[in-house]
Amino acid sequence: MRILFAGTPEPALPSLRALLDSRHEVVAVLTRPDARSGRGRRMEASPVAKLAEEAGVEVLKPEKVRDPAFLERLSEIAPDCCPIVAYGGLIPKSALDVPRHGWVNLHFSLLPAWRGAAPVQQALLHGDEITGASTFLLEEGLDTGPVYGTVTDEIRRTDTSGDLLARLAESGARLLAATLDAIEDGTARPVPQPADGVTLAPKVLADDARIDWTAPALRVDRLVRACTPAPGAWTVLPGVDGEEDLRVKIFPVTALPGSTEVPPGRIVRDSRGLTVGTGSGHTVRLGDVQPQGKRRMPAADWARGLRLTGDEAFV
Repeated sequence: MRILFAGTPEPALPSLRALLDSRHEVVAVLTRPDARSGRGRRMEASPVAKLAEEAGVEVLKPEKVRDPAFLERLSEIAPDCCPIVAYGGLIPKSALDVPRHGWVNLHFSLLPAWRGAAPVQQALLHGDEITGASTFLLEEGLDTGPVYGTVTDEIRRTDTSGDLLARLAESGARLLAATLDAIEDGTARPVPQPADGVTLAPKVLADDARIDWTAPALRVDRLVRACTPAPGAWTVLPGVDGEEDLRVKIFPVTALPGSTEVPPGRIVRDSRGLTVGTGSGHTVRLGDVQPQGKRRMPAADWARGLRLTGDEAFV
């Protein structure tokens, strides 16, 4: 089939590579416009745009998919099917109706669970043991279309959202390529999603990533892993003697066995670094941290430079 691939960030790259190597012809790529990135805030093309350009594929970057110029070009290209992975924008009906086999979305959950922008993060936040990826026929509703196929993956005890998404991006790419093969062969049979089991996965914002130390240790652990690498879990160390409060980014922690009398948020230094009290009466050991304005470092290294009296607590 002649296909137009839609995607933007790194998790879409395995799918684009798989389709470039498939029996189908990638005639164009749709991606989000260039955006500012990095410390220099320079304008940069998306990861998908860069890969497509390297492969010599036409790249389309409309501000909105409903833009008349893009819709006209889409009709000129006349793709048979449009696979889409983490594009980052809504596809209007005027575009959905162009390819004869529609738009096939790869979504990183087992639908109808976790419809929305952050399925991997929400699966980790809620302590799911199994997740996966689904291919489905895109409709105007939020991830509501009939499902072509799924792959499953066991969530590991130490998985961050970055770890899990990387695995699902690879297995999902194989699923997407197989789905397109089945569509061309006439063997694909999309199945309507059940009405039961629907959950929503809204985007996790920076405010959502602030650690509540009064929560149980298990909840703190899940939040940190779900927010790594983005948007990044964080907390605040109040300033003393007129100093400003310090915002600290927290990377994956280790929940320690056994109850303690350490109050929630209280910081304790020992021979291995820093532990922090939680609302369940258990402490968590900090791994890496990144104090505002500094590089990422092991908590033990940061601890050596702290002047702790024993009363300090994150808030």
